[in-house]
Amino acid sequence: MHIVPIASGKGGVGKTLVSANVAIALAQAGKQVVLADLDLGGSNLHLVLGMTSGAPSIGGFLGKKKIDFGNLLQDTGVPNLRFIAGDAEIPGLANLNASQKNMLIRRLGEIEADYLVLDLGAGTSQNILDFFLMSGQGIIVTAPTPTATVNAYLFLKNAVFRLLQRSVNKKSAGGKYIDGLFRDRSSLQRIYIPDIVRELDQRDPDAGARYREAVRRFHPRLIMNMIDDPKDAETVTRLRRSAHQYLDLDLLHLGIIYRDSLQDTALQARLPILRYKPQSVLSQAIYRIAEKVDSLAGSESDGFLDLEAVNDSFDAAGQEAEQDFESKLNYIEELLNTGALSTGDLVETIKSQHHEIAQLKRQNALYKSKLVAAVQQGFRV
Repeated sequence: MHIVPIASGKGGVGKTLVSANVAIALAQAGKQVVLADLDLGGSNLHLVLGMTSGAPSIGGFLGKKKIDFGNLLQDTGVPNLRFIAGDAEIPGLANLNASQKNMLIRRLGEIEADYLVLDLGAGTSQNILDFFLMSGQGIIVTAPTPTATVNAYLFLKNAVFRLLQRSVNKKSAGGKYIDGLFRDRSSLQRIYIPDIVRELDQRDPDAGARYREAVRRFHPRLIMNMIDDPKDAETVTRLRRSAHQYLDLDLLHLGIIYRDSLQDTALQARLPILRYKPQSVLSQAIYRIAEKVDSLAGSESDGFLDLEAVNDSFDAAGQEAEQDFESKLNYIEELLNTGALSTGDLVETIKSQHHEIAQLKRQNALYKSKLVAAVQQGFRV
């Protein structure tokens, strides 16, 4: 079984959209797929699938109801796709203790399927990181806004530190060294993983070897969602460069997805976008990503990532951004010519996009002002 954890550094970047529809695309390709809602603090994946709440859930399994784990797997109405619900209505469910988390990880790993797709919560809590690290090929969903890309990097940074933590014995020299780094918060902001690993090798060679083996199999994949223009796809280059330079990680790019109001319409209709409009540009991007996930599944065992394949993945994403943008323009032109879309509708669409851009600019200005204020405060201190 191939485990596909899907995470994001922040909420609102379309992680759940990606999780649900990639799972559907894999199921439509004939794979046996289980989709699990592990956003335990805000479970809403069933809404994207068009399912109702109230079925046996992870909350019930971990709570006092003592539900058998096998009863959590629900039929979705999509051939080959089963679903495990979370439960946002149970207070504190997001804060699993270690025994609950480990039991859930063990039971998830025992599922019989071709793919297990995990929709994780946003953020970098230890539980989310451990679910993400169930596989070395987890997917980070981000967007072209500065906050989204920064938070994607912070997620990767925390995942690397979690690998470091899991590689050392707390009472060993390496464990004390890593623990000291966590206590010195100022040093964490200037982190440079290659230097830390070299120091760990000197203090605790066994721990250094364990970390190198773990990170050798850790090759996160990336999806850039909610782009409006081909140039938006280029913002991921900085994320790739920072991950390589400071974290010693090479990211594989699975592709881009354009922002599309059709997704909101599909959600209101309680239908996944692949079933609502499979021929849309958005749906075709999902199918393309799912095909890449499936084609890469066989490369999980050796742990090696070909640098040429990494470069090719980023080049392909840039080309796909150009092609999908052209498809969007052709689709709008076709609607205008057939009369399905009036000139007034087009004007309203453009106005809406301008409004979204203006909101993003205001958000960016707000974060810049907060950053300047924080820096000035730091100088005064």
